[in-house]
Amino acid sequence: MAPYESDNSATAADAEELRAARRRKAARYVVPATVVGVAAATIGLVPALADSGDPDLPKISAQELIEKIAASDVQQLSGTVKITTDLGLPDLGGLESSLGSAAGPSGSGDGSSADPSTKLTELASGTHTLRVAADGEDKQKVSLLENAAEYSLIHNGKDVWGYDSKSNSVFHTTASESDGKQKEELPATPKDLAEEALKAADKTTSVTVQGTAQVAGRDAYRLVIKPKDDGSTVGQITVAVDSATGLPLKFTLTPASGGAAVVDAGFTQVSFAKPAASTFDFTPPKGAKVEEGDAGKAPEHSEGLGRGSAGEFGKGPAGEFGKGAPEGLNVIGDGWDSIATFDTGGQGVPSGSEVGGDVGGFLNSLGDKVSGKFGEGTVFKTRLINALITDDGKVYVGAVTKDALVKAADAGK
Repeated sequence: MAPYESDNSATAADAEELRAARRRKAARYVVPATVVGVAAATIGLVPALADSGDPDLPKISAQELIEKIAASDVQQLSGTVKITTDLGLPDLGGLESSLGSAAGPSGSGDGSSADPSTKLTELASGTHTLRVAADGEDKQKVSLLENAAEYSLIHNGKDVWGYDSKSNSVFHTTASESDGKQKEELPATPKDLAEEALKAADKTTSVTVQGTAQVAGRDAYRLVIKPKDDGSTVGQITVAVDSATGLPLKFTLTPASGGAAVVDAGFTQVSFAKPAASTFDFTPPKGAKVEEGDAGKAPEHSEGLGRGSAGEFGKGPAGEFGKGAPEGLNVIGDGWDSIATFDTGGQGVPSGSEVGGDVGGFLNSLGDKVSGKFGEGTVFKTRLINALITDDGKVYVGAVTKDALVKAADAGK
C-alpha cells in the first residue's frame, strides 16, 4: 500500500464550487449500445461531495480513516439518498421520438419494467431520490421514487421482489442458498460508490483527509481521493465518512475539466435504528403481472451496508472493470488510466451525415472524428467516460482523455 499525503485542509473556493455544482441541472444521455455495459461499470468509479460544515472531530490520518471504513459493520439503517448525475451530454431534443418510432411498439406492457436490470441505467442521468432500509444480511429494501410512481427492490429471506407501481408489474426470484448473502442491484448508495473508488486507489493516487463536514445531521470526515496522473478525466473524489460508524454518507466526484460534480450521492436523512419488520414485507398487488426469474439467479446485491471492500485498497479496478460487458473484453493500463477494449466484430459507428435527422445530429454532437496508426474512428465524449470506436469495430473506453484513447488504439497496432 502506498503512503498517503496528510494535507487536512479544504479551501473556501472548493466549498463554493461544490455548492454551485449541486445547482447544475443534470442532462439525459444516450451512448452506443456497444459501450453501455462498459460505461455502466466505469460509472461505479464516480461520486460527489458533502455539504460544508466544520464539526470539531479528533484528528485522523487517511490510513486510519480507510481502516475505519473497512471495519464498519452497520447492519441496520433506514434513510433517504439523493443522487445526481451530470455527464454533460447535449439535450436529446427530438431524438427520443425518433428512437421511439424506430423501435416500434415492442417493449411496453410486458412486465419487464419490474426487472431490476432495467432500472440501473435510470440512475446514470438526472436527479433521483432513493429510500433505503436494511436489517442484517437477509433484509434490504431500495425504493426509487419517481413522479407519482415508485420502483422498489426488496430482499426478504429467500425472496427477491421488484415492483414497478407505474406499470403494476412485479419481478420475483429466489436467492440462491449457495450464494449466502445477497447484494443490492442498485449500486447507488454512498457506501457502494466509495468502495469502487477505493478499489481504484494505488500508487497513482493521492489520498488525504481534508477537514470535516455534516451530512444528514451526522458529523463526518472528508476523505479526498485524487489521481496523480493527468491522463484521467477524474479530478477528485470526496467521501464523507460518518465519524461514529465509519459508514460513507456522501460521495462526490468532480471531473478534471472542472464545473459541476459528475455524480453526487448522499444521505439527506439517516437513522441507525432497527427498521420495522413490515418494511420488508411484500405481496403482489391485485391485478399485477408477475414475472418469475430463474431460481438461484437473484440480482446481485451489496454485501451488507457496513461491510466493504475498503480492505482491498490498492487492488486497482482491473479485476472489476467491465463486469457484464461484451465477451473478449481486455483492460489496458493500471489504476485511473485503465482502458477497457473489445472488438465488436463489425463496422464502426456511422457518421451523423450518414444517419441523418435528429439521430445523426445527436451523433455529431457527441462524437469527434480521429485518426492514427489504427486508422480512423470516432470518440464519443462525456465529462467522465470517453469511448473510441474505430471504423473496423474496435472499442476503447475509460475515464481517460481522448488523447489517451488514441494512444491506446495506436499501441494496439
